[in-house]
Amino acid sequence: QVQLVESGGGLVQAGGSLRLSCAASGRTFSTYGMGWFRQAQGKEREFVAAIGWGDGRTDYADSVKGRFTISRDRAVNTVFLRMYSLKPEDPAVYYCAASATHWGRSSTWYEYWGQGTQVTVSS
Repeated sequence: QVQLVESGGGLVQAGGSLRLSCAASGRTFSTYGMGWFRQAQGKEREFVAAIGWGDGRTDYADSVKGRFTISRDRAVNTVFLRMYSLKPEDPAVYYCAASATHWGRSSTWYEYWGQGTQVTVSS
């Protein structure tokens, strides 16, 4: 089992930035990939970014490419999502996820999920 705890969400003005963190505990040695997903009110959960835990390969949704950066610190079992130039369409609950076998865009690949952290953008 892997436990994931997100933090760093909050209220920010449009154009501002936030850094989300996701601390992993438990059987973290089995982690292959981690990802960030988001779910806006009334919408389906969507992929945001993913990172290979071992080699650090990254992938981003087109909607955030160039504005968001995913990174990981293996020493403290934490993945980050740095969000810049936040837009009115970015508010959502942001979820961290971990997979023992994949990394990438499909939510079905991820076995472990955090509880989510709310990001709100004011215009």
